[in-house]
Amino acid sequence: MKPILLDGNSLNRAQLAEIAHGAPVRLDPAGMAAVQRAADFLAEQVRRQEPIYGVSTGFGSNADKLLGAHRVRAGLPGAADSGDSVLEELQHNLIVTHAVCVGEPFAPPVVRAMLAIRINTLMRGHSGIRPSVLEALAALLNAGIVPVVPQKGSVGASGDLAPLSHLAIVLLGGGEAFYDGERMPGADALRLAGLSPVKLSHKEGLALNNGTAQMLATAVLAIERLEDLLDTADLAAAMTLDAFAGRLRAFDPHVHALRPHPGQVHVAANLRQLLQGSTLSDIAYHLVPRFRPWQPDSWTVPARQALGFDLGWDWVPFSQRHGRERFYQRFRPFRGGKKHQPQDSYSLRCIPQVHGAVRDALEQAKRVVDIELNAVTDNPLLFPDLAEAADGSGRGIQIEDQVVSAGHFHGMPLALAMSYLKAAIPVLASISERRLNKLVDPATNDGLPPFLIGNEDGTESGFMIVQYTAAALVNDLCSRAHPASVYSIPTSANAEDHVSMGANEGRHVLDMTQDLGHVLALELYTAAQALDYRRDMINAARGLARDGDAEALAAKVQGAPLPGHPDREGFLAEVEGLRQELAASAEFQPGVAVKAAWAALREAIPFMGRDRAMDGDVATAVRLVQEGRLLSAARAARD
Repeated sequence: MKPILLDGNSLNRAQLAEIAHGAPVRLDPAGMAAVQRAADFLAEQVRRQEPIYGVSTGFGSNADKLLGAHRVRAGLPGAADSGDSVLEELQHNLIVTHAVCVGEPFAPPVVRAMLAIRINTLMRGHSGIRPSVLEALAALLNAGIVPVVPQKGSVGASGDLAPLSHLAIVLLGGGEAFYDGERMPGADALRLAGLSPVKLSHKEGLALNNGTAQMLATAVLAIERLEDLLDTADLAAAMTLDAFAGRLRAFDPHVHALRPHPGQVHVAANLRQLLQGSTLSDIAYHLVPRFRPWQPDSWTVPARQALGFDLGWDWVPFSQRHGRERFYQRFRPFRGGKKHQPQDSYSLRCIPQVHGAVRDALEQAKRVVDIELNAVTDNPLLFPDLAEAADGSGRGIQIEDQVVSAGHFHGMPLALAMSYLKAAIPVLASISERRLNKLVDPATNDGLPPFLIGNEDGTESGFMIVQYTAAALVNDLCSRAHPASVYSIPTSANAEDHVSMGANEGRHVLDMTQDLGHVLALELYTAAQALDYRRDMINAARGLARDGDAEALAAKVQGAPLPGHPDREGFLAEVEGLRQELAASAEFQPGVAVKAAWAALREAIPFMGRDRAMDGDVATAVRLVQEGRLLSAARAARD
């Protein structure tokens, strides 16, 4: 893979994702010059014995403690001399005492992204770290050493102190790391990779662990997943719409021009593209038969006995049309699967408004993340090139103007953006589950079989429990959607009295994307079954109309007047009109892109004509979504 240049100014989400998944990095020479300038400036201030937070003072609530030239404890009986200066010991101790996270380790892509983010922000030259330490970090990353970083322990201010210390401790020859897939002591990983431990100098421990790299890394990787999941959600919705023979006018561009939220407009356009070429959507109501269980005498043509279903309509008698004459001039008096109404339920009709709002939440998160990727997030900040007093007073430059303690480590911008996504993810999963539920419920699925199975003998459950799993996932997502960012717990003896909890937010969002993908996979799996039934039922009616006469089609109509009844002749004439319309129709098909995704799914999961073990089907559907195979097929067909 081509190395990604880190210069502190131009890193983007796509590049970070490449690094996370294995791309090496290289350091920009111009950036390294700025890093050296800041390190030289800091060394000069130390030589001049200027009081600088985190360099010649303690940290957090210890900020009022100035470091002396000699250790007080040196006079204790048996005291050993480490050989390090007090300033170096401060930086070393900062790392080794802060690496206290717990839980399962982050996956390697998250840790690699954290390393890249930390290097990139330090490349800005406002942190005081030496170039040699950045080169050591880059060598660690490029060698494939992945520090073991347990997932829990950051409060998101002062940055991600604990998890970043787990990164840095390996650089010092401590902690644990994965190397060639094996977990081992950090010192062994360095040795096997041919690298040497680093000894930290002024402020370098603070520069390494004081920033937003964990929350930012998880946010970027979550956004990477969500971009495809949002397109997958649109695809699942489109397949469900075709399975319902849904109504598309709610997605017309002139409709959305009246409420032009960007995400909403985008989703409506995407649905129109995905459903282009569909002859199922917007089909005339009366052409859609409803499912009836197969019976031995359902079909007279042997080839059709293999269909595994029967179909039918209800006829609306002449006596029930009073005051509705105009309607029946437009639509034939046959009630099949589709109800005679101008609109679908909210989970179908409001897809642009719901999916679009989630897209807008994602765009807001992208905006925040794109700024953060090239921001300086440690403390204090160095301004070695500052030429005049910060207040413009003309009083001359002072150390306080060039070394500024501020709050860029505070993760609230990321935390709130992730809180927004945490709320949005269950919304997308919830509307997907509602569509899935409509597909399996005979009261709402517009004439499809109950639970999408024939069940002639009453022994089959079909897709009933698939909806249970989706419901359980949605409930779990909703339970995790509470924003961590609203609940600050002070730390460091109240010196750090308001924190962001952004690390928890980012970790939650990254985890939640997996379950969102599972829900969408279940909808696609179910929608494909429903689409098969819908298409085959309508095409079976078309075939019957082409091969038979009005009497053959009339046998599928309930409520028909018996022979000799005064309405019988008029009824047969109306059946003949239905027959001619069906016979003249081309074969009914879903949208081109939907059909391509359906075909990709059917290559891996066959239609379920009878109950079978479904665990393998579900696992396959989940994998197809994770690998993006259905989305790729739809995109290729659409383009």
